[in-house]
Amino acid sequence: MNETLKRTISGAVYIALLLTSILFSTESFITLFGVFLIITIYEFSNIVNLNKIFSILFGISIYAAIILVSHYNKQTTAFINDTFNSNISLDTNIKQLDLILLAVTIVVSIKCIIFLFYDSVQKVSTSSKYLYLLGYITLPFVFIVKISFGTNDYNPKIILGLFVLIWTNDTFAYLVGKSMGKHKLFERVSPKKTIEGFLGGVVFAAFAGFLISKLYIQPKPEFSSKSILIWTIIALIVSLFGTIGDLIESKFKRIAGVKDSGSIMPGHGGILDRLDSVIFVAPIIFLFYQILYYVS
Repeated sequence: MNETLKRTISGAVYIALLLTSILFSTESFITLFGVFLIITIYEFSNIVNLNKIFSILFGISIYAAIILVSHYNKQTTAFINDTFNSNISLDTNIKQLDLILLAVTIVVSIKCIIFLFYDSVQKVSTSSKYLYLLGYITLPFVFIVKISFGTNDYNPKIILGLFVLIWTNDTFAYLVGKSMGKHKLFERVSPKKTIEGFLGGVVFAAFAGFLISKLYIQPKPEFSSKSILIWTIIALIVSLFGTIGDLIESKFKRIAGVKDSGSIMPGHGGILDRLDSVIFVAPIIFLFYQILYYVS
């Protein structure tokens, strides 16, 4: 089969699966990203040479536990008490939990950025590998789910808007970079990325953010200007930190000597290759929402 056709079909299947799960129900969205997490951990463990079974059990246990406690607390408590004939309470200060998880993730994200720029690092210690597994892979999946709940209930428009911005940034960064890119952005890690491509991605993502705020989210008239500003800022965050996330994954692959994180998506590579931007962006967007909530 032609390589372009393979890439088109696998990309279409991925997008259809993503859109269906997000729009169908909260549970289908959470389940799909749980499956994506398992595959991503498997691919990451391959790249950095970690025990796959332990890593998957570690990651999915944390993901499931946090989601159940945060968003299905009453149901989880009732199930445990009925099953084990107990009388425990899982009441948790969710805001405090979120802040702790966010602090851990941001610290690991900073470590990832230092790792990206620190040229002398050509191998990763075992302790760092597990730290990356927690804060670079697992917890960002938790924040992807938490973002979708906004300030209250599950809102598929938020997470769909985020993915549209990421896809827009990636697509136009590639197109602009290919057509007029001359200056390398970070050649020693990703030789094909250019400054022109990066700026093209920023501009078109910002425009997409404007369109999302005007045509898709459709806020009340009195909040229209604020919505435009918020989604433009989100677009800028996506462009900057999405690119950094892509470069960080490229650094891991370069050290491992592999081109793709996996082969589950013909023509695209692995799930980590598809989600490397969103998993690095998600905690920053969640932090941005927290700041908005406290200053509004």
